[in-house]
Amino acid sequence: MTAHVQPSAPRDTDAAPAAVDVDRLCRMFIDRKAKIGVIGLGYVGLPLVCAICAEGFKAVGFDIDPDKIEKLKAGKSYIGNIHSDRIGGYVKDDAFVPTADFSRLAEVDAILMCVPTPLNRNREPDMTYVVETTKTIAKTLRPGQLVVLESTTWPGTTRELVRPILEQATGLRSGVDFFLAFSPEREDPGNAKFHTAVIPKVVGGDGPAALKLAQTMYDQFLAQTVAVSSADTAEAVKLTENIFRAVNIALVNELKVIYDAMGIDIWEVIEAAKTKPFGYMPFYPGPGLGGHCIPIDPFYLTWKAREYNISTRFIELAGEVNVLMPRFVVNRLAETLDDRFGKSLKGAKILILGMAYKKNVADIRESPSFTVMELLQKRQADLSFHDPYVDVVPPTREHAAFTGMVSVPLTPETVAAADAVMIITDHDNVDYDMVARHARLVIDTRNKLAGVADRHNIVKA
Repeated sequence: MTAHVQPSAPRDTDAAPAAVDVDRLCRMFIDRKAKIGVIGLGYVGLPLVCAICAEGFKAVGFDIDPDKIEKLKAGKSYIGNIHSDRIGGYVKDDAFVPTADFSRLAEVDAILMCVPTPLNRNREPDMTYVVETTKTIAKTLRPGQLVVLESTTWPGTTRELVRPILEQATGLRSGVDFFLAFSPEREDPGNAKFHTAVIPKVVGGDGPAALKLAQTMYDQFLAQTVAVSSADTAEAVKLTENIFRAVNIALVNELKVIYDAMGIDIWEVIEAAKTKPFGYMPFYPGPGLGGHCIPIDPFYLTWKAREYNISTRFIELAGEVNVLMPRFVVNRLAETLDDRFGKSLKGAKILILGMAYKKNVADIRESPSFTVMELLQKRQADLSFHDPYVDVVPPTREHAAFTGMVSVPLTPETVAAADAVMIITDHDNVDYDMVARHARLVIDTRNKLAGVADRHNIVKA
C-alpha cells in the first residue's frame, strides 16, 4: 500500500446525534433537489451518471483526464454500451456537467468515488487514487455532504483510511457533520441484461445516519438497495463475490489441465455437468483472467488478512493456478507447431484474436492477451492482433511494449498468412467460420469453434 493514514479511533457512531437534519437531506434526494457528483468517469462512473440523470437528478462528473472531459462536453461517449446521443442529451439539458474543476465538489450534495484501486508491483493494494481523491474532497467538504466510496478495496478502508483523511483535514465528524458510506460497484461491461439501474446495490454506512442517507439516495435511481451493518461488511461483500469467481475459475482451469492429460474435453464435461438442476454452477476455463475484479480484488483480502496473522490459502492457490493459464496455452501452441509443422515459435507468425479482457467490450484492463503476447514475444514470435473493439492498444501501466499496436483487418488473406491463430477473447462479431476455413492452425482457448465440423486444424487449449 502506497499511502498511510493514522486511523480514527473506533467510536460508537450509533450514540452520536447528527448535527445536521438527516431527514431534510433525505427529502432532498426524494424530491430530486439534491445534486450528485461522481468522481472517475470510467466503466463504473459514467454508467452511474447515466442512471442518476435518467431519474431526474443533476449530476456533476469529475475526471482528471482532459480528453474524457472534452469528449463528454461534446456529447461523445467512449464506452461501448453507452450511446453518445444519451450523453449528449444529458449534457444539452444541463442534467450532466463533466468537469476537471474539483472545486465544484463544494456544490454537490453527494460525492461518489469511482476511482481505480490497482495492485503495486509487489501485489499489494495501491491506494494512491483513493487517498489523493479523498484529500481533494477534503478541500471543499462541508456539513451535510454524503461521501460514498464505490471502489473495490479491503474491509476497513472507508473507516481506517477515508474517514481519518476527511476528519483530520476539516475538523468535521463523520456521522455528525458529514456522512460516509461504502457501496461496491457491480458493473459487468458488455452485459446487456444487467446494467447499473437494475443491479441490486449493497450499501454500508459509517453509522446509521450515513446508511439511511446513502440508501435513500440510491433508492431514487436504482431498482434495489441491500443494507448491511457497516461499511466494512459492504467492502467484504464485494471481495467475497469476486473471490468466489476467482476460486471457481481456478478450479475449472486446473481440471482443464488434468482432463487434457487424460484426453478428456473439459468443455464437454462442463456442458454435461450443468444439466444437474441442483448443487452445481458452471464456470468456464480460459487463457487467463482479465479485468479488475478477478485478477486483482482477491489480493486485497490476502493483504489485509496478514494483519490478523491469517493465511488465505484458497485465494493464493487460485491466483497461482490462474496465473499459469497463459503459459499453458502458449506451450500448447508451441507443441502443436512443432508436432504438425516442425516449426518453432521463433519467427512464427501468430495472429491473436481479441485484446479485450472479455467478449464484446473494448476494456483491456489486465487482459490475458497481454501476458500471452509477452510470452510469445520472449520466444521471438512475429505478433499481430485483431480486435473489433480495440483499434489501437492504448498506454497501459504494465505493458508499454504494445502501446500503439494496431489491429489488423481480419480477412482470409491475413488469416492464411499466419502460422497460427489464437482465440483469446471470444467476441461475437468475428467470422469464426472464415477463420476455421483459412487458418493453418487455430488454438481455441474459448471453445468458440465447437460447432465446426472439420476440426483438422483446430486445437483446444
